[in-house]
Amino acid sequence: MNDEQPMRFDTKIAVLLREDLEPWQRLNVTAFLVSGLGTAVPEVVGEPYEDADEVSYLPMFRQPVLVFEGTKETLTAAHGKALSRALPRAVFTSDLFTTGNDRDNRAAVRAVRTTDLDLVGLAVYGPRNAVDKVLKGARMHP
Repeated sequence: MNDEQPMRFDTKIAVLLREDLEPWQRLNVTAFLVSGLGTAVPEVVGEPYEDADEVSYLPMFRQPVLVFEGTKETLTAAHGKALSRALPRAVFTSDLFTTGNDRDNRAAVRAVRTTDLDLVGLAVYGPRNAVDKVLKGARMHP
C-alpha cells in the first residue's frame, strides 16, 4: 500500500452515547469505554510513538474511534445486537456516575440483570458491517 493513500480499515471502533448526557459525562464515558477495548482487543493498539527528540509516548489505537449518539432505546437495541453478534464490547451504566473506583463499578454492573442495565454508553469493535448493524438508528455525535 502506498503511504500517501488513506488507510481503510475492515474493522470499526465505535462508541455510542446516550443523547441526554452532559458534556463532561460524554467525555468521561467515552474515555472509560475505549480503555476497555484497548485492553481486551490488543490488535486495535498500534506501535508506540516517538518525537524527533526521541522522547517516547504510549501507543494509541491504530484506527479512528467513531462516536455516535442515540436515545436510550437506540442504546438498548445496540447492546442487544452487540451481544447477539458476540462483538467485543464495553458498557457504562448510569450507576457508574455514583461510584468512585473499579471495584464499585464492577459491583454496580454485576448487581443488574442484562436487560435492566441503564446504559449511557457502549463501545464496540468488530467487522465494519457488523458494527454498522449494531449502530443502526444512531447518528454521528455532533
